[in-house]
Amino acid sequence: MEERIILNQKKIDIILERMAHQVYENRIDLSNTAIIGLLPRGKAIAEAIHERLCRMSGMKIAFGTLDSTFYRDDFRRSDKPILPTAMHLDFQIENKYVVIVDDVLYTGRSVRSALNALSDFGRPLKTELMVLIDRRYNRELPIQPDYVGEVVDTRAHDKVKVSFENSEKKVWISTKQP
Repeated sequence: MEERIILNQKKIDIILERMAHQVYENRIDLSNTAIIGLLPRGKAIAEAIHERLCRMSGMKIAFGTLDSTFYRDDFRRSDKPILPTAMHLDFQIENKYVVIVDDVLYTGRSVRSALNALSDFGRPLKTELMVLIDRRYNRELPIQPDYVGEVVDTRAHDKVKVSFENSEKKVWISTKQP
């Protein structure tokens, strides 16, 4: 298996700052905005965006995490027990601008399940999607992000991996050799 780093920590920090500025530019008044990280991998990215937006605006912005495990269309296809992640959503999303944040957009199925899960908490004024990586090809659903860190063209058998662990951020592609 071949691995190739496509984003290092410095580049990711620049991208996160840019995406936070884009949200701030579109909204300016963030008092009615909520940032929601999709569990498990969107949480760290959402926290980084949330921290930057709070710093830029000088406001306390609503932040939460959302688990959509039981809304997935494939959750009953495995013999293994499903282990949802504990989520945190202690505010009303009704009539709020909601930005859902995930690490990689590929087929669109995770985002679809997140939108279904989010609807149980109310009806936002507007929902936007932010992703660190947009794989662009092989989309199975007509879902497109509003905020994109980096567009990466990959083959179907490639895996794009994001790590925010041990204070080292990186994104890499794993390719199986035929």
